[in-house]
Amino acid sequence: MVAAAREVHLHVPLVVRLEGTNVALGKKILAESGLPILSADNLDDAAKKIVAAVKKEAA
Repeated sequence: MVAAAREVHLHVPLVVRLEGTNVALGKKILAESGLPILSADNLDDAAKKIVAAVKKEAA
């Protein structure tokens, strides 16, 4: 995911919901990537995070 985001020069916030065996590692990789990718625990969390990210970008 990080490589793909870099390849397309991601500049807008992207929220992803991760689930599975290596969730903690995945969240760490995303957090340390320097890209505007936020991880969410569920769809409600994802919705809140994307709204906050869009508001921050607009400010």
